[in-house]
Amino acid sequence: MTRRFIFFIVVSILFSSCNSCRNSNTDKNLNVDFDIPDSIKEDKPLPISAKTIEEMSNISSPIETAAVIKGLKIPFNKDLIASTDYAENFNTNFAKALGLGMYGCDLGYLNMYGKTSMVLNYISTIRSLADGIQVGQFFDFSTLKRLATNNENIDSLVLISQQSMTRIDNYLRENNRSNLSVVIVAGVWIEGLYISSMVTQETNHKRMRETVGEQKEIIGPLMILMNNYRKDPNMARLIENFEEIKSIYSNVKITSEVGEPTAVEVNGVLTIKPNDTQNIDMSDETLKKIINKVQEIRNKLLKG
Repeated sequence: MTRRFIFFIVVSILFSSCNSCRNSNTDKNLNVDFDIPDSIKEDKPLPISAKTIEEMSNISSPIETAAVIKGLKIPFNKDLIASTDYAENFNTNFAKALGLGMYGCDLGYLNMYGKTSMVLNYISTIRSLADGIQVGQFFDFSTLKRLATNNENIDSLVLISQQSMTRIDNYLRENNRSNLSVVIVAGVWIEGLYISSMVTQETNHKRMRETVGEQKEIIGPLMILMNNYRKDPNMARLIENFEEIKSIYSNVKITSEVGEPTAVEVNGVLTIKPNDTQNIDMSDETLKKIINKVQEIRNKLLKG
């Protein structure tokens, strides 16, 4: 999954939020065990502004987060990712979508460090969760497993994963289930923040502190998406959990300083590179509160 992929999912949801509820071609068989009341599914989501789309483009992907961690020469730590033993706790459609996002994030971390043997286990878990919400047919698992056994094919592995998730998002939206796409994104985000938080706690590295602080710009727009489906009791509970994190982020101050742009050559083409800087003011106390709250909520979500 790449940053562009996560952004694609969010933009797709935003543009289709009002139209998806009017789709008349939903496969009735796929809604048999869908755990959202009919009265909720009939409500139209609120429109979301174009500004939100722009803000959501700042979401970092699991691959980018893992790349930052690895780039800092921080060793792989298997304790940072969710054990696949928790997969059995994701026993509703909503929970399976959440788990799909969380384990998808973990898969990005594993891929970056080339942990082939573990990758296969997580791919199998993701397949089970995807099958549970009737979207497993959009994963090319045989190709994913083949690529996972060859560390030189990481880029191809990411691309195939991206394409699979894009097809899943399209299918969910076309079948009046776009709320599950939002849940998947929320799962990716909370697990990514957990990994970043734990690494920050262990290393207190300046770049990792910034990564955690930067999430203030993400959680607000993300919760706008989530609030579009707040009448779903499951989403309401998830929103309540995320609100606890958001309230702590109110103590984080982010300012930007415009710098002089420079001209650089990229692939033989002149490109203007901005040199703006971002300053994150976050006290040790606030960081500790964020780390503790994220750990608490993430672990609670894993336990179901």
